[in-house]
Amino acid sequence: MPDIGSPEFVFWFRQAAPYIHAFRNRTFVVAFGGDLVRDGDFFSLAHDLNTLVSLGVNLVLVHGARPQINERLTEAGLPCRFDRGVRITDRDSVPAVLQAIGQVRFEIEASLSMGLPNSPMANADIRVAGGNFLTAQPFGVRDGLDMQYSGEVRKIDVAAMKDRLEFGETILLSPVGYSPTGEAFNLTVEDVATSAAVALQADKLIFLLDQPGVVDEEGTLLNELTAAEAEQYLRSDQHIADDIDFYLPCCIRAVRHGVKRAHLISRHLDGALLTELFTHEGIGTMISREPLETLRRATIDDVGGILALIEPLEDQGVLVKRSRELLEREIERFAVLEHDRKIIGSVALYTFEESDIAELAGLAVHPDYRDGGRGEQLLRHMEREARRLRIRQLFVLTTRTAHWFIERGFKPADVEALPMKKKTLYNWQRRSKVFIKTL
Repeated sequence: MPDIGSPEFVFWFRQAAPYIHAFRNRTFVVAFGGDLVRDGDFFSLAHDLNTLVSLGVNLVLVHGARPQINERLTEAGLPCRFDRGVRITDRDSVPAVLQAIGQVRFEIEASLSMGLPNSPMANADIRVAGGNFLTAQPFGVRDGLDMQYSGEVRKIDVAAMKDRLEFGETILLSPVGYSPTGEAFNLTVEDVATSAAVALQADKLIFLLDQPGVVDEEGTLLNELTAAEAEQYLRSDQHIADDIDFYLPCCIRAVRHGVKRAHLISRHLDGALLTELFTHEGIGTMISREPLETLRRATIDDVGGILALIEPLEDQGVLVKRSRELLEREIERFAVLEHDRKIIGSVALYTFEESDIAELAGLAVHPDYRDGGRGEQLLRHMEREARRLRIRQLFVLTTRTAHWFIERGFKPADVEALPMKKKTLYNWQRRSKVFIKTL
């Protein structure tokens, strides 16, 4: 993060402001393995969790305990056996499993209770809630193998969890559940986290793992995936890391069942959680049910976003200045391209009575998104709209982007070719060039 007081810090903080507003009173489920606690990294994560709590986020934390359980079993001379990544928990192993889970839970609660002055936890007030929120059932026999006291989530006490969250408490879920007969079952962290997120209809499900996220064959991080794209990735022939193979299907399941976003981020990067949540580009992989970008008709609520997009271009003389009042009156003429609730593109179509020619205006794309064909996407959208309105020609007035429009089928024209109303309003001082495209 930039130094406080620097222009970079101010820019970052302003960029984070929309997320701070959007996340208030939202529910996030954050899951991590016992290795994060074993390696001493939970101390730093606790600082970031405290930041989320202070910003009004409802937190449900889900921890694992695999390395701690392995250690206890080894000390007791008991075997560590797994089937497809799931521990086979026999009757003799149950005491060691419960002891290890309890140990990890106590360490987490201790870290969340810190409040040292001159530290990120100063004046922290994280109240941790626990309880028998999970009803479990045994896995049973899988392919002839009895999983014994390893189980899966059968039911979540949603009402009780929501009561705790509304009371301002942070819920800590351990990977153990109880059956109606009073038996305890060892659960997986991914099953607990996903089941809780779906039951609560959480806004986010976040897994901290060893990998940076989902990467392609060249090792490039894929920042965003839809559920369909994630499923296709899992079906591909490329090598997939074990962490991704475990957690990506859980992300798909979550977003398919109502969780708004799922995230896979590295546990090894200090501050990764905050970077993923409060920067637009993020640092891991975000999975959503539908594409994050939508092209739609603008509404009055988009005026602020459009102004923020076009004002720099107006200052540079690329676009004609529009006041907020004018934009509000003409908002029905605009379409916007939205990326994860942020306006990154806009365009307008102005028609003229008794004329089959219309004006394409206000075409703008945020600088960070100009290399992805989005300007062309906005142009094509308005061309389709013009055809629907039986418009035969589009014209554009531009001072800086003539070649861009020429490359897309617009041809130079004279001011006399403009509709009469536009011709009388032509700004001769600005001397914009006229280009026309026949549809």
